[in-house]
Amino acid sequence: MQVINFAEQNSIINQYMAELRDKSYQRNRLVFRTNIERLGELMAYEISKTFDYKPKTVTTPLGTIDIPLPKDDVVIATVLRAGLPFHQGFLRVFDHAENGFVSAYRMYTNREHTEVGVHTEYMASPSVKGKTLLIVDPMLATGGSMAASIEALVKTGKPRKIHIACVIATPEGIDVIKSALPDDAAIWCAAIDPGMNEHKYIVPGFGDCGDLCYGEKL
Repeated sequence: MQVINFAEQNSIINQYMAELRDKSYQRNRLVFRTNIERLGELMAYEISKTFDYKPKTVTTPLGTIDIPLPKDDVVIATVLRAGLPFHQGFLRVFDHAENGFVSAYRMYTNREHTEVGVHTEYMASPSVKGKTLLIVDPMLATGGSMAASIEALVKTGKPRKIHIACVIATPEGIDVIKSALPDDAAIWCAAIDPGMNEHKYIVPGFGDCGDLCYGEKL
């Protein structure tokens, strides 16, 4: 299985990640959401390079030209609510894609908020059978939400290929979802941080992505 970590090479992604992590920039939710969307666009472009292509003849006002176009039927799935701006970035690139949504959220299972379970409440998705499935979720911490999403989505059919995309991942989260993925799947990360604190938040990370995008929740 391939794991791509964009932090291993310098690019404009560094600027967006610096702003996402910076407490002063986080005060502006629009800037935060926009940077999440930008990362989605950049990752979508990189993932598009792995697709299969076939030529299509396009007629211009002055002649014709053959242009290779993607053959893959794409489904972009995301985890509500934190995944919405990331999903939008992907959808700007793959504008012909179908879309899936999973409501999966973490629940602390002890009084000290150090143990986490995942509850999957709702899913709306087309069949992913024979399609290229992109599951995009900004934070891959424990891996529980992503594993639950993979399990729910593949019940609609066996995808041709699975790509997992996240902004920040942990080694633990990657290890958890590897067991739920086929060998030819790929995991794309803007950064892989060392681990989590006692409350299962990624460190250094940038905090709760959903709250930073949309405001605190009950």
